[in-house]
Amino acid sequence: MFAAVYAAEESSSNVLMEVARDFSPRVEACGPREVTLDVSGLARLFGDGKTIAAELRRTAADRGLRVRVAVAGTRTAARLLAHYSADHKGPPYDEAIVIEPGTEAASLTNLPVELLAIFGPVTPKSQIPNPKSQTPNSGSPIPDPFTITLRRWGLRTLGDLASLPPDEVAARLGQAGVEWQRLARGEDRRPLLPAVPEERFEQALDLEWPIEGLEPLSFVLGRLLEPLSAHLERRDRGGAILHVRLHLVTREVHERSLQLPAPIRDARTLRTLALLDLESHPPSAAIDRVVVAIDPTPGRVVQFSLLTRPLPSPEQVSTLMARLNALMGEGRCGTAVAVDSWEPGAFAMRPFAPRDSGLGTRDSGLGVRIPNPGSRIPVVALRRFRFPVPARVRVDRGAPVRVISDRRGWSGGHVETYAGPWRSSGGWWLDTADVHRDKPRSHEGVSASPWPVEVKAWERDEWDVTLSDGATYRIFRERDTDAWFIEGVVD
Repeated sequence: MFAAVYAAEESSSNVLMEVARDFSPRVEACGPREVTLDVSGLARLFGDGKTIAAELRRTAADRGLRVRVAVAGTRTAARLLAHYSADHKGPPYDEAIVIEPGTEAASLTNLPVELLAIFGPVTPKSQIPNPKSQTPNSGSPIPDPFTITLRRWGLRTLGDLASLPPDEVAARLGQAGVEWQRLARGEDRRPLLPAVPEERFEQALDLEWPIEGLEPLSFVLGRLLEPLSAHLERRDRGGAILHVRLHLVTREVHERSLQLPAPIRDARTLRTLALLDLESHPPSAAIDRVVVAIDPTPGRVVQFSLLTRPLPSPEQVSTLMARLNALMGEGRCGTAVAVDSWEPGAFAMRPFAPRDSGLGTRDSGLGVRIPNPGSRIPVVALRRFRFPVPARVRVDRGAPVRVISDRRGWSGGHVETYAGPWRSSGGWWLDTADVHRDKPRSHEGVSASPWPVEVKAWERDEWDVTLSDGATYRIFRERDTDAWFIEGVVD
């Protein structure tokens, strides 16, 4: 059996939900003033349906709510009877409506068809006949166009609609008409969807003695995260944000929040991420209380492919990136992407987040298009050195003829063929205050590299040369200092 509880006036929906949860854990909110609950099995505790309805009304009255309670064998019948208010000459709020299971269709016969509007449109309104917005014989406009059509056909009650042949209804109104006819008979079109109460995923521990250092804190975090991980697994949830609050002996609170790249609920992974973050941002004093909280999100569903190489799990990637950030510094690890800038070698840093590009695409997952191997068009790429390599270049008649470098593993050689020069210049418009840039910049939502970048005016000649070792290099000469450098290798 099901019970529908409809409040007489606007009130806090939380109060209505609390009243319903006092009787059953299977409660569904149907609106700000209405809830439905499964009361099957409560007869052993309270008695028959009338006693259950009376207890519901009494409990709601103790919370300051005037409610109408309807008990029936289906949710649909209970909701229709609960909405049959005094405006439709129904029973007042101080009475309960109880019908025996199996008598739903007979009990709903005399109810007006306008009550079907509480379920909303079954199909888009474009598929429902749209007559005039007012019924000729009704005293007030009817909001739903479907019920207006029924009134124009002479159907006044739910019994009139339920008695029509289903085939004829489907021929004239389609599947929407069949669904409305089932509702008029008190049949449920879907099962009850119980609302899951909001849960707080938080664990706290008061320490007997203050602790210092990450090693004792690791045991405390493991003790707190293990029950949290089990709780997330029972609820099929994952952690989206991990909050760690450390109450210090100095009455200060050291709080850190970690944005997780994917829903994670593994206790060891969460502990490792928290410790690596605290290693980079340690507390200033001893700790006497530890609080760990997790913002939940729906669990991750992973579907592997038989045709592509599996990517590493988010737990492994997030742990690796946390270790690299702790070693190199915050924001110094990620994926380098090119930016539209006049600076030579300018790039930006994006958080590393590999993704599977899927079968049949030529996307590397980092926003870079991989060339088609079957194309006849040659593809040339410049493998640029992070810092240009100094070189000694011998020039004959304005062209390089030999390139020598002191870099280990690179001997240089004679120039077989060359192309150039290409003259480029820039930065001459900069002020003296912009000569050095120490703060990272952002470009189109991408964080720039936090490494100090020296920005200065340049003027140089660039050459592409093929040496006697068979490799092709890009070299350039700074015109102001007459110094030569190797910028990269052409692949």
